Amino acid sequence: MKTEIIAVGTELLLGQIVDTNSSWMGEQLALAGIDSHYQTKVGDNFDRIDASLRLALDRSDAVIVCGGLGPTQDDITREVLASLMGAELVLDAVIADRIRAMFASRSRPMPENNLRQAMVPTGATPIPQQPGTAPGLMAPIRWVRGVGAVPHGSEPPDGAEVLDRVVYVVPGVPYEMREMLNGTVLGDLQRRAGVSATIESRVLRTWGQSESGLAEMLAGRIDELDETGNPTLAFLASGIEGIKVRITAKGADSAEAWSLIDAEQAVLEPLLGDLVFAYDDDTMETAVLAELGRLGLTLGVAETITGGRMANRLSSAEAALRAGTAPGGAKLGDPGLATASDTNQSEPSGPRTFAGGIVARSEHLAEYLLHAGSWEVSPLGDDLVPPLASTAGSLALARAARLRTNASVGIAVTAVEYQASATAEHPFGTAFLAVSITAQPAHGDVPAVAHRDKADEIRLPGDRERLADYSAISALNLLRLILQGRH
Repeated sequence: MKTEIIAVGTELLLGQIVDTNSSWMGEQLALAGIDSHYQTKVGDNFDRIDASLRLALDRSDAVIVCGGLGPTQDDITREVLASLMGAELVLDAVIADRIRAMFASRSRPMPENNLRQAMVPTGATPIPQQPGTAPGLMAPIRWVRGVGAVPHGSEPPDGAEVLDRVVYVVPGVPYEMREMLNGTVLGDLQRRAGVSATIESRVLRTWGQSESGLAEMLAGRIDELDETGNPTLAFLASGIEGIKVRITAKGADSAEAWSLIDAEQAVLEPLLGDLVFAYDDDTMETAVLAELGRLGLTLGVAETITGGRMANRLSSAEAALRAGTAPGGAKLGDPGLATASDTNQSEPSGPRTFAGGIVARSEHLAEYLLHAGSWEVSPLGDDLVPPLASTAGSLALARAARLRTNASVGIAVTAVEYQASATAEHPFGTAFLAVSITAQPAHGDVPAVAHRDKADEIRLPGDRERLADYSAISALNLLRLILQGRH
């Protein structure tokens, strides 16, 4: 069975929104054992959406259309689908009541145009999952290549080859789309395709090596796997999130597939060593928080170039962990990843690991932090504070972060962030990472922790924004390695 994806929305063509939905759906189709040969983006235009659908139905068994299901005038996907099917749009009373109830639960009046979302083409059925106001649709279609759909209740032209096709229409809001894909669409596609094998996947997340470097490290193993064909390895460069190494295996059932993955992971991890920092949807910050929790430590951060990036990532990850929800591996700021229930939670229990952070962008604040701790911050004394953009300066700032937040661990990042302040010894892109850990005796099952002050000087590529991003993740990685006794 061949499936293709059509993403609807003029904003996708204008670059106002990056189409992460199609890439995610493509990955899930591959993991489900479903072939996907085409992905198309089309604007909010009736004729162009219609033409895209007709082309897709001529060449593919199934089409997933994402977007255009909202209540406004430019949300026309359902109208195009009805026209293509030769069907009427009929109000679904159950969906209409569900939409009204959603607005009532938020104590908000419902604009009447929301009932457009309850219109369903005759012959199509709503997808059961409906986390938002826009329902998804599943529409089996009898299709004549080059001609069009055989309308519901009609007979095809004499001698025509009638093809069984299916169109799934899902919202463009990521979490709504994902719930429908996982809840209905993927299973229905597997049933139609007769896929009996189970395909599973695990991601090893790495930091500190390039994609080509990883490929070279694993070249021998990749050659061996090419001979067997199962499991397989794939690399995905993910910017600040590192390089992902995905192990995918096929088995008669889930247990067999996971057994193959576990065996392959046992082979890969000794080859990759310290580069692996997390798995699947975990992140560098969840890995760091886990290590801090294991050792009974708390963390404070001081940031200059990173401008609060570390504090943002750590606080978001800790909030998700304390609430018992997975971070999801999504980049901060991705739309649509919070559900309504996320905003109505009771205060989580348990101790906080992340104490807080200080963003020292002004010279006044930075100098205050470096002077205020006396010899505890700078062994040189208050009158001999080291330059901020140096290993000694970053280490003094890490001590200040620990002391000022009353934490047991402090980390800090400084950098040569402007060309004007660069030197031959320290060119633009030089970052200074530092960790300061206070000693802690063993108690209960928690091991003793030795006092440790460590600073690293590294060179990072790119412009100032990339320097800030990579400095943040590199500092967290340094802390991870120290806490794990690997540095």
